[in-house]
Amino acid sequence: MTIRQWPLCERPREKLLERGAHSLSDAELLAVLLGSGTRGRSAVELSRALISHFGSLRELLSAERARACAQAGLGPARYATLKAAVELARRHFREALRSGPTLAAPEATRTFLFAQLRDRPYEVFCCLYLDNRHRLIAFEELFRGTIDRAGVHPREVLRQTLLHNAAAVIFAHNHPSGVLEPSQADELITRRLKEALALMDVRVLDHFIVGDGGCFSFSEHGLI
Repeated sequence: MTIRQWPLCERPREKLLERGAHSLSDAELLAVLLGSGTRGRSAVELSRALISHFGSLRELLSAERARACAQAGLGPARYATLKAAVELARRHFREALRSGPTLAAPEATRTFLFAQLRDRPYEVFCCLYLDNRHRLIAFEELFRGTIDRAGVHPREVLRQTLLHNAAAVIFAHNHPSGVLEPSQADELITRRLKEALALMDVRVLDHFIVGDGGCFSFSEHGLI
């Protein structure tokens, strides 16, 4: 039986329009994005099979192109659709930061950073540039490392901060291992950057580490 033969209240698209996106399961939401199934399988059945194969929705959405497109029913066009959906979500979170003072919405900041950095297979060091009212000017990925390190160059951080005419900054980097605790190197580079930026009257408001279970705040733990 195809989805078109299902009762209206059970069809994912109609269910979403009637009850809201929150009422759909992961497989149903994925089915809405895929649009159709394959021969002998509805979009929902295909979605369930894909989530089962990858182990979770998160693993599916973060899979590399070659691995994803190798699965029956998930070619380049559908892979592009899924990646576009993920990127739209990330940009949605960024807009939440632009709407008001970043520090007045710490959960929005954490959500944005978590969405941006959690599933990176390599370490990246990023910066949120803020104006004098702590509103977001820009977000940039400054340095990219291997699985366990990213070389951070203070000179480049200073240059980009001046370029954006930022009055304050928030740093963030991820730990691909999932561990949230900062290393001695993390604490050292944070102190060096804070001291260097202080010479330009730029405040370092926080440094977040993104791991598998959430975000670690240097400010909340008295490290800034």
